[in-house]
Amino acid sequence: MDPQQINRRQFIHYSTLGLGTSVLAACTNTSSQSKPSTSAGNKDKVKLGLSWVAEAEYGGFYQALATGLYKDHDLDVTIVQGGPRINGSQLLLGGELDFYLGQSVDAIKAVESGLPKTTVAAIFQKEIQILMAHPNTGITKLSDLKERPIWMGAAADVTYWPLLKAKYGLTDRQKRPYNFNPAPFLNDKKSIQQGLLTAEPYAIEQKGGFKPVILTMADSGYDPYNFTIETTNKMISDKPEVVQRFVDASIKGWYSYLKNPEQGNILIKKDNPEMTDAQIAYSIAKLKEYQVIDRGDAETLGIGAMTDARWAALFKELSKVKVFKPDTDYRKAYTLKFANQGSKYYGQS
Repeated sequence: MDPQQINRRQFIHYSTLGLGTSVLAACTNTSSQSKPSTSAGNKDKVKLGLSWVAEAEYGGFYQALATGLYKDHDLDVTIVQGGPRINGSQLLLGGELDFYLGQSVDAIKAVESGLPKTTVAAIFQKEIQILMAHPNTGITKLSDLKERPIWMGAAADVTYWPLLKAKYGLTDRQKRPYNFNPAPFLNDKKSIQQGLLTAEPYAIEQKGGFKPVILTMADSGYDPYNFTIETTNKMISDKPEVVQRFVDASIKGWYSYLKNPEQGNILIKKDNPEMTDAQIAYSIAKLKEYQVIDRGDAETLGIGAMTDARWAALFKELSKVKVFKPDTDYRKAYTLKFANQGSKYYGQS
């Protein structure tokens, strides 16, 4: 996959946080880049919207589709890819999607804006937003970043950047506008670049010929649930059994994908012909190496788990640096009604 395409992916996924769902902005293009993957049968029809195009980060959902897990749960699921001109939250709230893959910071921002959506499960237990540095330049941890130029997108201002400034004494003078091209980072060994754990380091290895130093945002305290399953409040009140079946089947899909991803990968490459086996393998390896899916709450409660304590900690941490308003009722952003059954029904991965 072309590095510039990966950077655009990161921009779209994170530029929605705090900005994209504060208002229902116009959506200029609601079509996916290829024919959506769909399950057959006389079942409850459900549409799942991805935040980007098909890739390993969505593998468990494709696995549930490929192996018939959704059908086994009486669901006829269509997976709709995202893209640079698609506002997934708008499509969800407008009834074009039944579920959407979001992020807990965005979910709390949605509460602040009065948007009627709720997080029902959390697939990624660890934040995959990272910063990258050149090797052998004295950078080994986030506290080493003072005075270094940092290439980052505008969305960082309403997510992780306020926390980094407060914790490590960084300043806005270090920021450089990230134009989704790795060339400036590659050309300046002293610089830092944002990225996603499962994507940008691979791109840098391919284009730059070296392995970058990876600094995870989770180590800074910025560690929201990510790739969460969101749905509308209306869906929860009108069709709670459909929500439960979708969550259950998706969690089973993730257990299956982590064991043997072959069937899910076939559908991923069908939806996204530009996706390579090498990129998929790299992404899966990083998800496992960093325990993105099966660590934390998932260790005891199963894949997809959430806890009140984790949501409270995130809200407290980011309220201190004014990412959230201190009087926000963040508990409206999620419900534990449908999650936390992974270990009970499916065992540990």
